Amino acid sequence: MLNKTMADFLAAEGFETFSALNGDEGLEMARKENPDLILLDIILPKKDGYTILLELKKDDGTKDIPVILLTNLESAEDVQKAFERGATTYLVKSNYKMEDVVKKIREILKI
Repeated sequence: MLNKTMADFLAAEGFETFSALNGDEGLEMARKENPDLILLDIILPKKDGYTILLELKKDDGTKDIPVILLTNLESAEDVQKAFERGATTYLVKSNYKMEDVVKKIREILKI
């Protein structure tokens, strides 16, 4: 789920965003919209980010979409689990400003 502040900031930076209310909706939206990149939290209603990540990477239609985990969880186990499931990168929300997230997005998308 992309909070309104982050969505507004990304829109101001020229990105088109989609936001989901829960993990199931986010997975369905990713399959339907085929975005260039996914910002994904781990703690979500209905289906957690790890499960979504696994499902995205098993699906031929979404497996190549870069996924940035943007979360408050920062244990080594969480980071390892994310990369084992196919995350492109892992950012802890409290350690990054929105400008840093945009910079990472541009770096991954090569824009």
